[in-house]
Parts: sequence; structure tokens; C-alpha cells
Amino acid sequence: MKETPLSNCERDFLLKAIEEKKRLDGRQTYDYRKTKIVFGTDFGCCFVELGKTRVMAQVSCELVAPKENRPNEGFMLFNIELSPMASPAFEQGRQSELLVKLNRQLERCLRNSKCIDIESLCVVSGEKVWQIRVDVHMLNHDGNLMDAASIAAIAALCHFRRPDVGIQGDEVTVYSPEERDFIPLSIYHLPISVSFAFFQKGTYLLVDPCEREERVMDGLLMIAMNKHREICSIQSSGGIMLLKEQVMRCSKIASVKVSEITELISKALENDKTARKAGRCGFAESMPQQRITALKKDETAVEMTDVSEKATDIIQKTEAPPSIIQELTTPVPGVGLVGHGVQNSWGIDEDEQDEKEVSSDEEAKMEMEQKQVEQGDVVELSDSEEEDVVVLHPETADRNYKNTSSSSHQKGPAGSKKKLRK
Repeated sequence: MKETPLSNCERDFLLKAIEEKKRLDGRQTYDYRKTKIVFGTDFGCCFVELGKTRVMAQVSCELVAPKENRPNEGFMLFNIELSPMASPAFEQGRQSELLVKLNRQLERCLRNSKCIDIESLCVVSGEKVWQIRVDVHMLNHDGNLMDAASIAAIAALCHFRRPDVGIQGDEVTVYSPEERDFIPLSIYHLPISVSFAFFQKGTYLLVDPCEREERVMDGLLMIAMNKHREICSIQSSGGIMLLKEQVMRCSKIASVKVSEITELISKALENDKTARKAGRCGFAESMPQQRITALKKDETAVEMTDVSEKATDIIQKTEAPPSIIQELTTPVPGVGLVGHGVQNSWGIDEDEQDEKEVSSDEEAKMEMEQKQVEQGDVVELSDSEEEDVVVLHPETADRNYKNTSSSSHQKGPAGSKKKLRK
């Protein structure tokens, strides 16, 4: 499914807002979106939320044979998956240009920066080494996938634990967690990517662009840096020409953002360690209980200091409502009436209303009878309960009598017993 393009009105609106230093979500030019890091039940499972962009990273390991030219080094593999669950524009199993760019940038950020001691992954030189695989799954796409993927990958690597290995002669034994505790990876530093979007040929700059801002940007600059202000990788895309001052300015902004994110990762690891000691870990424990997490909203702080005093003043100043309904009366045991004997609030007495209804019914009946008399139809009705005798107009009565008499002669004595009815 192709991505829905932006209309000219939306594009002009976004560019005009960027010129006025305004953003759709209310952030400033250099503000990052709210970042949340949660670890799963298994070691090496990390879930990162960068605004509405959601990414999950899972680290796994296995014993493989090393390369011939590097027998003492392990492997580091990275795989990013763009599923249709993240965006309708992504297709399953297709190597898009965005996917290739994200994979290369993640490898430069983590593997080429030598943030992990690869030699510590060696078990037996030339025979057995550990292969560490990092799978990054995009759960929701709202812009800046590279930053979210780098945070999730490095946090998952810090959280991962590999099994302990014992060597006796030529035998290699991999111990279970019940026999020996798992061993963390040797990580030297934490490289984190920070993205900068440029608009109108580099005139305007935004940090952490969202999905709509990425559609109207002219170029993107991604800088991977650690908290020691060491640039691990840098990549520019979009075909724009950047000045030296612009790159230096972005690197200074990136150093501040990287230090903040590194501190956030350290706090998340400490909280997970404390939660595991208490027996509470995983995604289910991190979510609030008895709440709908799919439609969650940010809580707004409300001033609650003088609420009771204000409520008491309002209650005292208000007037009591008029008593329309009187006490409950019980004319018969077991029967209750509400409002018996109360004055009608409509301004019309019930008896007067009943009399008006009766008089209107009588007038309508009289008018109906008058119309029937004028047309020569029924004029009287008997009150007999057995049968209704209809008295017709004198002129029509003679005509009907002749017809009935002739029919009675034809039918015999049985016809004479019939009565004239309407």
C-alpha cells in the first residue's frame, strides 16, 4: 500500500508553522519527545516509546564457528523489521530503501563504533565464539525511527545476559541459569543517534522530527555520539549542502541530548534490577492496573488545595430548591401516592381540566349527530343491551320496507323473522 501524500494545504501549513518556530505537538525547536524505556521478562528484551513511535528490540545469542582471519572475535548482527503493523506504507518481506538505510546506520552506530568487546565473545579460539543478534521490530511509525531503534538496541544489549560456558578438554558445556548465573556483555560506551531535520535548503532546523515533519523536510542529519562527546558515526541524506557551523551546532545539541538519554537508560536498568529482586518484572508489571492502555492519556495536574473550602462556600450560598412534592401519603395500607394534594405546577386545576375535556367531547358528539341528521343518516340509537335498532328517515323507510317485504315473500316464512338492522 502506497503512502498517502500530503496535500498542498498541509504542506504549506507545516512550513509556515516551522517558519514561525511552532510545531504540531507544541514542542520547541530543540525539544525531544517524551521517551519511555521498559524491559521485558526475558533478558535482552526492550520496549522504547519515543512519542508515538514505538520500537521493540530483542537480543539473542548462539555458539558458532569464527572467521578464519579473526579466530578470537565473535559476531554482531543487526536486523530491523518494518512490518505493516507500524505503518500501512510498509510491506512485509520487502527490502525498501528506508529499511536498508536504517540497517546500515544501526551497524555503523553500534558495531563499527566498537562499543562492545567482541573478543570477550570468544569461547575457544578458532572453534567456538558467541554470535550476538539484535532484532529490532517497528511497532508504530510516527517519525524518527533511527533514534528509537538505536536507543532500543543499546538498551537491550545492556540488559542482555549470555549463558556461562565451561571448558574441560575438548568439551564445551553451556550452563543453565539454575546452575550458574548469566553473564552480561562487556560494553565500553553507549552510542546513541540524534536526528536533525532541515527545511527550506537548511534555513530552519528541528530536532527529533515527527512523521509529518519528515515528509516536508529537505534533508536529514544523523549524528551518533556517546556521553563522552565522541562522534561514533555521522550521516547526511537529502542532498542539501550544510555549512561547517551548522554541523558543529548540531553536534553540540546532540551531546546534550545523548547525555540525557544515557542517564535515562541507566535509571531504567536500575529500576529493572530492583523490580527483579522484588519479583516484579516484565511489560505487565510496568503497565497500570485496571486501565485501558491503548487509549491512555497524559494526566494533567489540577490544583486541589482549597477545593473543600470552596465547595462549602458554594453550598452555603446556594438557595434551597422549592418544595413541590409534599410528604408521602398512604390512603390504603400497602399503597403509596406521591404528590397527593399538591398544587398543580402547570397553573391549571385538575378538576377544571377534566371538565374542559368532558365539555369538548360532548360538543364534538353533538356536531357529529347534527351532520348525520342533515345528511339523512342515523338519528337515534336505542339503549337496549340486546340489539341496536336503527330508525331510518321516513322516505328511506318506505323504500326499505317494500324491498324487505318482497324478499320475505320469496324466501318464505324464515325471511319474515329477520329484523331490519344497520
